[in-house]
Formats: sequence, structure tokens, C-alpha cells
Amino acid sequence: MSRARDFPDNGELVVCTVKSVKNFGAFVTLDEYEDKEGFVHVRDVATGWVKYIRDYIREGQKIVCKVLGVDSQKGHIDLSLKAVNDHQKREKIQQWKNEKKAEKLLELVAQKMSVSTDDAFEVFGRKLYDDYGSLYDAFEAVVTSPADFRADYTGDWVEAFVQVATDNINPPAVEIDGVLEMTSAAPNGVELIKKALLAGLAAADGTDAQITSVGSPRYRVVVKASQYKEAEEIMKNVSAAATESLIADGGSAVLKRESK
Repeated sequence: MSRARDFPDNGELVVCTVKSVKNFGAFVTLDEYEDKEGFVHVRDVATGWVKYIRDYIREGQKIVCKVLGVDSQKGHIDLSLKAVNDHQKREKIQQWKNEKKAEKLLELVAQKMSVSTDDAFEVFGRKLYDDYGSLYDAFEAVVTSPADFRADYTGDWVEAFVQVATDNINPPAVEIDGVLEMTSAAPNGVELIKKALLAGLAAADGTDAQITSVGSPRYRVVVKASQYKEAEEIMKNVSAAATESLIADGGSAVLKRESK
């Protein structure tokens, strides 16, 4: 069932199912907006001249489109397929899958409360949707910090919601990276750098940290953790251990942070 607003906003990315394809364009249904249909003109199917529209779009296909315009009075929604790049498509499809999963989880919460899914949505789902922007983000917030969630919300539904979230959602991971620039003029400099890098990995103490060469003298450090604070602390320990080891052996090392 769709929990979204009545109509999408201009510029929004939407998941669609192709209903019918004509030479002049394609009619689609908007999966996130119940009973809403849109139209993709042939000029908005692909960049350049489209000789055979079915080379790009076909009935039953799941696509991601950008909303070009909405006439809520007439119920018209104009869409563009060509305005969405591959990265945007992958991200949107993943968001859509996450939200479908969240709706299934909401059903589990409703079952625990012995109420209908619609009633559960009205009691607390709509507020969570408004507060977090999506139901999935609300479930994810629980596993990230259940204590904060309990502090922010009250009601008989809270414990059922927390239990379903912790049973079915993996904690989200954050990833940070940096580059260690390491040099040594010693005859056995390569071995000293290797020793320093191993010291850095040892300082990670079993957490998720990796070091790979990106071309001497640069070595990328990638750290994953459930929270940024934790990831930053691991990065600090890894880089400090590696740097101190090489400097102690007469070399030089410095960590340079890079955004992914």
C-alpha cells in the first residue's frame, strides 16, 4: 500500500511500472503513489532521436523517472526517463525496496499490537513518516539508538516497534577513508613501511579497517563502523600506530583525509 502524499513534487524521482507503450510515449503507474499514472513523452525517453521506442522502454518494465510537471486538477503527471542517470536509478530503487520492506515490518508491529496495519499507520506510522521522511529510516533509527527512540516517543506501540526493528534491521554502517603518505630512505624501507601498516591494522583491534596501496608512497585506509564517532576513533588509532612505527624507524608518514 502507498503511504506517500497525493502527488509527487516537481523534480522528484519516482519508481514507475510501464503500463503501455505507444510511438509517441509511454503511460506508467507510479508505484509509490496509489492510483496515480504518468506519461513519458518519446522526447523524454532517451537522449537523441528515438527511432524505436521499445528499444528503450517496454510494458511491465520497472523504471525510475524524474517528475517534470504535475497538474493535480487534471491528474496529469509528466515524467522524464532520460533525466535520471544510473547512479540515481540505483539509489532510488534501493530506497523503494527499503520502504517496501518497512511496510512489511509495519504489518508485523500491527500484528503484535492486534490491530490492523491501517490503524497502526494512523496511530504512529504517519507521524514517523513525517518525522523521518520514510518508515525505513524510522526503523533504522531504532537500531542505531533505541534509547533515544524510546525517549522521543510514548505509547503501547513503542516496544513492539523496537522489537521488530532490532529483529529485522541491520545497523547502518558508515564508512570513512584517508590516505597515508609513507616514505623511508632506509635500504629496507619497503619492509619498514609494511611493518608500520601492519602495526596500524593491529591497532584496529579487530574492527573493520583495511589498508590498500594506491601507488607508492600512498596507502588508503578505509574504516567502517556503526557510527561516525566510532569510525573516527578507529581511524585515529590506525593512523597513529602506523605513523609512529615508521617515524620511529627513521621514515616519515602523514594522514591526509579524502572524501569518498
